[in-house]
Amino acid sequence: MATEADVRRLALALPGVQERTAYGTPAFYVAKKIFLRFREKPDALVAWCSDLGEREALLASDPDVFFTIDHYAGHASVLVRLDRIGVDELAEVIEDAWRARSPQLS
Repeated sequence: MATEADVRRLALALPGVQERTAYGTPAFYVAKKIFLRFREKPDALVAWCSDLGEREALLASDPDVFFTIDHYAGHASVLVRLDRIGVDELAEVIEDAWRARSPQLS
């Protein structure tokens, strides 16, 4: 099970990341682009994906961990339940979200 502290530690360890507020919740940016933020309900994260194909793959891989809601229909992001994901898998999700938005790697 991952925590908010794990999210902050992992996200802020990546190059060029800053924590700010977006939509009233803590969010993480690289090069002025948001790539990760806490959802209004602190039980989940919104994590950017490289494209809709990656999003669909995550949703199919483990529906107990990855989910979406109508608000994010057609958006290349996925919701991640913190209480159902391990720290190692969370680190992969965060790094993938960072890569999807980082100009250094795109």
